[in-house]
Amino acid sequence: MASLPSYSLCFLFVFSTLFVTLDGAFYRDVTGAVPAKRVKKTSHFHFYFHDVTSGRNASAKIIAPPSAGLYDFGTTFMFDDALTESPDRRSKVVGRAQGMYAVTAQKELDLLVVANFAFTEGKYNGSSIAVVGRNPVANDVREMPVVGGSGVFRFAQGYALAHSFSFDRKTGNAVVEYNVFVQHYF
Repeated sequence: MASLPSYSLCFLFVFSTLFVTLDGAFYRDVTGAVPAKRVKKTSHFHFYFHDVTSGRNASAKIIAPPSAGLYDFGTTFMFDDALTESPDRRSKVVGRAQGMYAVTAQKELDLLVVANFAFTEGKYNGSSIAVVGRNPVANDVREMPVVGGSGVFRFAQGYALAHSFSFDRKTGNAVVEYNVFVQHYF
């Protein structure tokens, strides 16, 4: 029969090996692993967001609650909208705005926006900017934070300014002008 100290030693070995391995696989400090040559720059993007909530080719649809009106508190939309160079829907498409927004105020038309601006043109093709924030639609210009991104915009931060270029209260269709300022590495 093995003595108590050998059981303790065996337990200690297995316990320490298990947790050292898990610690190494779960977390690793990479401070200094990013090359110092990377420089942060600020980019400015100007485009138009075409949000179409009516008709057969709607790019935004109510997903919750299904019986809500367009402006009722809690109404939530999922969208996949074109981003274009000008307010004309036929102008060059530079990307897609994909995400969701919900009416979050009971007395005003305030939205919570969760969006990815996924670019399809030029050197930013395949990269995206993530925006999450409050959009008080009645204000002429609304500011929302850029909280990250992918591709070229990994570790991005900044802000997006939205201005309603046109809005049809009856259908909910809108064209929104965006000026987005993003700090990112290159």
